[in-house]
Amino acid sequence: MADVARAAGVSHQTVSRVLNHHPSVRPETRERVLAAIDELDYRRNLAARALVTRRTQTIGVVSFDTTLYGPASTLYGLQLAARQAGYFVSVASMKTIDRDTVPAALERLGEQNVDGVIVIAPLRQAAEALAELPRGRPLVAVGGSAKGSPDVCVDQAEGATMATRHLLEQGASTVWHVAGPTDWLEADERVYGWRTTLETAGVPVPEPVRGDWSPSSGYAAGKILAARDDVEAVFVANDQMALGVLRAFNERGVRVPEDVLLVGFDDIPEAAFFTPPLTTVLQSFIEVGRRSIEQLLVQIAGDVTQHEPVIIAPRLVVRQSSMRPASG
Repeated sequence: MADVARAAGVSHQTVSRVLNHHPSVRPETRERVLAAIDELDYRRNLAARALVTRRTQTIGVVSFDTTLYGPASTLYGLQLAARQAGYFVSVASMKTIDRDTVPAALERLGEQNVDGVIVIAPLRQAAEALAELPRGRPLVAVGGSAKGSPDVCVDQAEGATMATRHLLEQGASTVWHVAGPTDWLEADERVYGWRTTLETAGVPVPEPVRGDWSPSSGYAAGKILAARDDVEAVFVANDQMALGVLRAFNERGVRVPEDVLLVGFDDIPEAAFFTPPLTTVLQSFIEVGRRSIEQLLVQIAGDVTQHEPVIIAPRLVVRQSSMRPASG
């Protein structure tokens, strides 16, 4: 930094202000310093900086090995928001997240001196593990359900309510549900929103058909539903399973939306290109990432008291699969 200051003809403090984007540096001075940085190929010594500031500008994220759209998109949203806030991200990806692996992941990230940790915790075991941890360090839990007291989550029950109400408004006498696995809090919340909406409307509540989030499990559920003659509308707990349901219906000659109305959840990029285009519930993972980083930075700044959870509203995206064709 001293070399840069000499080359640019400025003080050491001015170089520091330029590097930290301080607003009190004149534009021509900033350009001169940046030119000297380029000429000398200067790079800040982050290790030395961390020793002085006791901050590494790094956030740890605990996740688990999965290619599922929700957790993978949550991780992307966190990385994007962290980068915009000037932080690096170190990911501890575990095979599963439970009482044993969460403390191990936190210890691994602690050895890297991360400034704070975000745990992606949609599974019941992850929520239970977090509930047992002392909250003295900067830590944010993401995902799961509002009942599980996370720090940031999408209102899963409200998303299911919107999907189910929409299908009833299209004239369905009731709505069947292809649910996610029982060890996922988000799946339970979607079942709760669906069931409560049907009960409030005073219509029959069919037994949900369980899947595992995969298109193949949706296909198996679709074959069960296609064999019945009383299915008018189906709410599927994610878009990948909805794709499998569509395949099963097509093979049995069940037309969507002419014979059965269909709604998914997540609004994956491919949803608009299904045949027919899929009505689904959008959850903004970019907003999840932004609000999670905001919550963590508040704690890093010194406020580690328990805050009210941030509940992000979902949005229903209506497409052809749930719209009853006009007669005539």
